[in-house]
Amino acid sequence: MIKRAQKTAHFRLVIVDGKAYVEKYKQSIQTRDMFSLWGILQLLRLYPGKLPDLELMFDCNDRPVIRSGDFRGPNSGPPPLFRYCSDGSSLDIVFPDWSFWGWAETNIRPWSNVLKNIQEGNMRSEWRDRIPYAYWRGNPHVSPIRRDLMTCNVSDQNDWNTRLYIQDWDQESKQKFKQSNLGDQCTHRYKIYVEGWAWSVSEKYILACDSMTLIIRPHYHDFFSRGMVPLEHYWPIRENSKCSSLKFAVEWGNNHPETAQAIGEAASKYIQEDMKMEYVYDYMFHLLNEYAKLLKFKPTIPSRAVEVCSETMTCPANGNWKKFMEESMVMSPSDTVPCTLPLPYEPPALKEFFDKKVRLTKQVESWENEYWQNMNKKQ
Repeated sequence: MIKRAQKTAHFRLVIVDGKAYVEKYKQSIQTRDMFSLWGILQLLRLYPGKLPDLELMFDCNDRPVIRSGDFRGPNSGPPPLFRYCSDGSSLDIVFPDWSFWGWAETNIRPWSNVLKNIQEGNMRSEWRDRIPYAYWRGNPHVSPIRRDLMTCNVSDQNDWNTRLYIQDWDQESKQKFKQSNLGDQCTHRYKIYVEGWAWSVSEKYILACDSMTLIIRPHYHDFFSRGMVPLEHYWPIRENSKCSSLKFAVEWGNNHPETAQAIGEAASKYIQEDMKMEYVYDYMFHLLNEYAKLLKFKPTIPSRAVEVCSETMTCPANGNWKKFMEESMVMSPSDTVPCTLPLPYEPPALKEFFDKKVRLTKQVESWENEYWQNMNKKQ
């Protein structure tokens, strides 16, 4: 089953006796594979000797590829494949993305440092003093939904209560990323999260900003987003009528400032407290540990695999790659054990949780429908 996942995998990771061995199949986009491996090596440094032997395949591309519909038979055996996101019709195993240890190509530092930077940005302005519009900055050319979002920008004909900006990464690179400091982007009461080619690493940065996050209906999930609840952590935005949906969200928030502020702060707290790097590592630990329990064979070192460790990766690196590795390196083992893995949801409780999310989303859509009906009557 594992070998069949090699079809799209970028690398194979084998951990034997606490050491990591990697067999690379192809180069990933930018250096996603490098920093994903780096993160796993730091996990081994944080909890030395605690992970069992295991073997896995990792795909560093965006979209899931293991379709559940292809494996409905009792002995179909879907190949276990790790990646950064999945969706409701796929079986890909979701793992924290590479940017938690730094996104060298865009000068985004490791998560612990970025989180401090955003927290400082939050303190520069009170929510009520922020610009009362919805803000988004990014690359609209990676997906149709983002290109469509740009039609919601302010113009001579319409003001959808949005302020949308195109991020030109080539130009930013030439200017040494002066306009890309994430801590400087917590200036609006509302921030928009919209997926790109799949999920987007920007989600955690947006949610951490104390602004009420307006999430355009997502198709994909990363490892933490399914725990969030509409009207508690974010405001749901329709995908097929996003401009009018965004306008209503901002109008509602400006008319209910205390509630809107509370939603923004709840999401920020969720990210800043429950998504600390120590908990990201604990998630990784439990995921790999539970995965290893399912193996029905003893992992062995592949003949073409190379042993990797922090030193072998750091020494040849340079520029941001070396800088971010040094910033995110685990300097000593943890003096505590990983957090206790909670018991899984019982089926009724899990269904109740998802039903609650659907119910709250429909509640928002009902308010929105009523708002536009009243606006049309006035006209």
